Amino acid sequence: MTRLTFRRIAFGAIIAPLTLGLAACGEKVDSTASLSGEPIERIAPPQGKIWTEVVSKTDAGGYRMGNPDAPIKLVEYGSLTCPHCANFAETSGEELHEEFVKSGRVSFEFRNFVTNPLDLTMAMLTRCGTPESFFALTEQTFANQPAIVETWSSASEAQLNQTAALPPESRFQAIADLAGLPEFFAARGIAADQAKACLADNATAEALAKATSDQGNEFGITGTPSFLINGQKVDMNSWPEIKTELETLGAR
Repeated sequence: MTRLTFRRIAFGAIIAPLTLGLAACGEKVDSTASLSGEPIERIAPPQGKIWTEVVSKTDAGGYRMGNPDAPIKLVEYGSLTCPHCANFAETSGEELHEEFVKSGRVSFEFRNFVTNPLDLTMAMLTRCGTPESFFALTEQTFANQPAIVETWSSASEAQLNQTAALPPESRFQAIADLAGLPEFFAARGIAADQAKACLADNATAEALAKATSDQGNEFGITGTPSFLINGQKVDMNSWPEIKTELETLGAR
């Protein structure tokens, strides 16, 4: 993968004004202690739906796919510029959705853990459509991550410095322009005017930056991808490990 040049814009300079005055957010969920490990019966979705179509924004600022009352709740903290996160999305996607979420036994929540200006900008754009579009946009961003980062990395030092000096309502649009994001998201249903409005929404940037800081401290998130299962951080970050743990807890 191409070398990342995020160091050329100090992330603190981008988000420092955004992290003031917001309450901490961290969704508490049930412990796995109540799970026996016995196989859990499939849980029927609402009439006319399948669980992978049931998507909502959570109090923690993530997006959850599946049964909101699933006995097993999987949460990923991921960065859209993290190659390991892209690998998890690629290796887990179909099986996680089809075998686990669709059964109603497992819900899957993605929480953006933003680590650099490009990551924050992409996270704002994946949230620009309806809740139902979030996972598709996130997966498409991961699938095209190398090309996006390559475009961003080709920007000059002067361009990056100019971008960092812009006011927040213009800064994220400028970052998106340098990375070719308006065209990328337009091809996936987010029109240019819609994207521009989303990127000017400082409240979204504030919430993402604050949630990353607060929840990173609360759950001890030091790298991505990191995972919680029923509110507890687990010491595993690959799909084979996560799959085995879900099955051990009864998702089989």
